[in-house]
Amino acid sequence: MVHDDGNDKFSLVQTVKTEVGASKMAVDVKTHRLFLPSADFIAAPPATPENPRPRRTVVSGSFRLLVMEP
Repeated sequence: MVHDDGNDKFSLVQTVKTEVGASKMAVDVKTHRLFLPSADFIAAPPATPENPRPRRTVVSGSFRLLVMEP
């Protein structure tokens, strides 16, 4: 997490460890809570010429919302 110091300057406040896959977030500016969607994943299949960058698959029904309190 970073703090906006103004004038395009930011300072590191805290490093927060989350689950693998929780790469997006939303912030409640009133409570300062962070919301991070996550899920369980199945490993990506091997790369092929037709699909050189395969993506992992979300396990059906495993979606969860992580809530980080300040």
